[in-house]
Amino acid sequence: MNDNLDTSRNKSPRYIVVEGPIGVGKTSLARRLAESFNSDLILEQPDENPFLEQFYSNRRSSALPTQLFFLFQRARQIEEIRQSDMFSPVRIADFLLEKDRLFAELNLDSNELNLYQQIYETLNINPPSPDLVIYLQAPSAVLMQRVANRGLGYEKLMDQSYLERLGEAYARFFYEYDEAPLLIVNAAVIDPIHRETDYQELLQAIHRMKYGRHFFNPAVETIA
Repeated sequence: MNDNLDTSRNKSPRYIVVEGPIGVGKTSLARRLAESFNSDLILEQPDENPFLEQFYSNRRSSALPTQLFFLFQRARQIEEIRQSDMFSPVRIADFLLEKDRLFAELNLDSNELNLYQQIYETLNINPPSPDLVIYLQAPSAVLMQRVANRGLGYEKLMDQSYLERLGEAYARFFYEYDEAPLLIVNAAVIDPIHRETDYQELLQAIHRMKYGRHFFNPAVETIA
């Protein structure tokens, strides 16, 4: 069992992960939550990946180096978390290491995936368990529009079919996910970054999370 950042479920969460497909707004939400919780912020750094632009222009030829760069980057970030003071304030991250294989399965062929898995196992990362995972979901058309709005050069080469397959892969992953309390957020119809009422409602839902799987919509919140 991973235990570095585990804490009693009767207390406020100390390690929160915001996840979801490209363009859904996970990094923006993680930044805002870090302000609210006065917490450390751990973000993916896609701009550091020298293979990413090549990947979006030709996914097949650049998938493996792109994937391995991200794997090593995330492993390094997680090691930094594990070596830091476990009694420090809340940590907010915009990635869950386990989703790395989701991208690997989507983009690598069978031989590449086998090599990736061998490297993954050799790293023996053993990530800490979050106290809460916030999964943002939205249709591919919404994701595509948001990607276009942020205007990153390499993302202009992305097509909607890739985002659709990615969204489906995320849905399958979180359908079976039970490693931490999970808050599933319909991010298509709320804007917690620019609408204060949306953010405050979401923040209240986060504070109420203790266990299980919850679904958050602007007007309806249910428990499964």
